[in-house]
Amino acid sequence: MSKKLNIGLFGFGVVGQGLYDIIKTKNLNLEIVKIAIKNPEKERSLPKELFTTNRDEILNNPEINTVVELINDTEAAFEIVSRALSSGKNVVSASKKMIATYLDELIALQHQYGTSLLYEGAVCGSIPIIRNLEEYYDNELLHSISGIFNGSSNYILSKGYLENLDYNTALKQAQDLGFAETDPTMDVGGYDAKYKLIIAAAHAYGVVIDPVQVLNIGIQNLAPNDLQYAREKKLKIKLVPVAKELDDRHVTLFVMPKFVNETEFLYNVEYEYNGVTVQAAFADQQFFFGKGAGGHPTGSAVLSDIAALRYNYQYEYKKAKADNYLQFTNNVEVNIYLRYEDEALVEALEFEHIHERFYSGSYKFVIGKINLQKLIDNQQLIADSKAFVAFADQLTGVSLAAEKRYEAVI
Repeated sequence: MSKKLNIGLFGFGVVGQGLYDIIKTKNLNLEIVKIAIKNPEKERSLPKELFTTNRDEILNNPEINTVVELINDTEAAFEIVSRALSSGKNVVSASKKMIATYLDELIALQHQYGTSLLYEGAVCGSIPIIRNLEEYYDNELLHSISGIFNGSSNYILSKGYLENLDYNTALKQAQDLGFAETDPTMDVGGYDAKYKLIIAAAHAYGVVIDPVQVLNIGIQNLAPNDLQYAREKKLKIKLVPVAKELDDRHVTLFVMPKFVNETEFLYNVEYEYNGVTVQAAFADQQFFFGKGAGGHPTGSAVLSDIAALRYNYQYEYKKAKADNYLQFTNNVEVNIYLRYEDEALVEALEFEHIHERFYSGSYKFVIGKINLQKLIDNQQLIADSKAFVAFADQLTGVSLAAEKRYEAVI
């Protein structure tokens, strides 16, 4: 028999309402006892007595044994989740920035108090990637995880490539449809994808990494010339987070646009959809595809975690406990495409090797090999100069799939 879950829900936005809609259709031995909200004046479709603006009504209620956290405030979310775990309540969260930022502390709290924190809904919406990494691949050597983790940026790239929309028009459409926020920096800047990648890497490799150490270059400097170049090469541009095993001691993570060809799974992932490719030593390459955002897709992932708590499910963080000593590094060489205006940027990046250079009026680009740390050191210069950077193995003839390892310069 499953145990009865009495739920305290924080947040009743798109995902919270989506979750409630799904729960109404199920008979899962659970009940939403109280919902904490920020704005008491907003019209709600549920009885007023179900709502509160006082978080203590949930956190101090001994009858509530499960907290579901679906708010946008990172610090407030961490306070809610840490208090709940410390008081014996299990938690489900979809706050990817909070989880990635405080993962070490959250793992420690679970171990200290014997409580469980589940967060499938924080990574790629309806795609069940965390549970698969935790369970299916628990004894599998993973060479890499990559994919499309952010539906907003993918929607913009699809609109530009398939419909010839300029970046600003495509962004406005994404905002009107609710795929992108009024301030879209988290999505188009690659931050959202980075937080999701860090969470996934903790389960894939057992490494817990400070987000400030991981490179994220977004699509906000994308220009028509970049899309036209991709079309001429029969490639597409996607914003791709990558976690890659370098050798038996090191792993690297980064997020940047990437040129992908028609043989890759990600080539046909369009608009608001997400896709995750796992390259494993024994299972080989596997692909997960689904909607990465929206109330019902994300709500379904949240409900899956809630349902698992009825049977006392916990993440075991098996690879973090394993004696593998994997360490994170940015000291690795990657091939990039750089479209730029100022030659000083090319000099500052100190390319290890240049495969190709092109000059035609205002359109200039260079393709070559560079140390990842150089991109991090010059990230602000890249942003300020409106340059566009993309991962470019498809343009150099050196494919990640063809290499057993990156050449790590350790």
